Amino acid sequence: MIDVTQFVPSLLAKSANGRFVLGIAGAPGSGKSTLAQALFHELEQARPGGAVVVPMDGFHLDNETLDKLNLLSLKGIPESFDALGFVNLLVKIKQANCSADAKLVLAPRFDRSTESSIQDAIAILPSHSLILVEGNYLLLEEEPWNQIQPLCNAVWYLDVPESVLLPRLIERHKAGGKDHAGALEKVNSTDLPNGRLVAASRYRADKILTQA
Repeated sequence: MIDVTQFVPSLLAKSANGRFVLGIAGAPGSGKSTLAQALFHELEQARPGGAVVVPMDGFHLDNETLDKLNLLSLKGIPESFDALGFVNLLVKIKQANCSADAKLVLAPRFDRSTESSIQDAIAILPSHSLILVEGNYLLLEEEPWNQIQPLCNAVWYLDVPESVLLPRLIERHKAGGKDHAGALEKVNSTDLPNGRLVAASRYRADKILTQA
């Protein structure tokens, strides 16, 4: 596990006079959510009420839409997300400020137990000066994904080898109800190809965090 305490003083300083948006990118199963939550916990200890985590996963298209697009079996690929909706959220976050008259911004949250998004489940308050945005595709060069990086103050890439990702992803899908064969099929058809796509964009990151 990466020691996130080393990053806290710098992030607090960067967000002292205005909102700072930190993107955390990486392959499926790389630990983006874990890293974001660990950072959030440490930031809350240092500055209570100053940070919030905003995952990209809330912008999964619903299963009915994916079925109509023949993408349900490939859920997780870039085309299975409402990328423009995510970009628009980041625009709103950037436009909001930390003044007393700033508006509340609401974001969706993805519920893995139901494989669906819950609308307006995350509240980005005027007091949130540190926004931790995490998702696979924050560094992609293709439209409209390439609009994301300019909306972040910095994007970090979490680099994890496939030998570590594979068992994590298999266990994730088994926990979601798939048998071993089904989990392996999903990993090979979607997760690992997605991970390679994401890895190809890591050179655009402001910082690369390596986890063996």
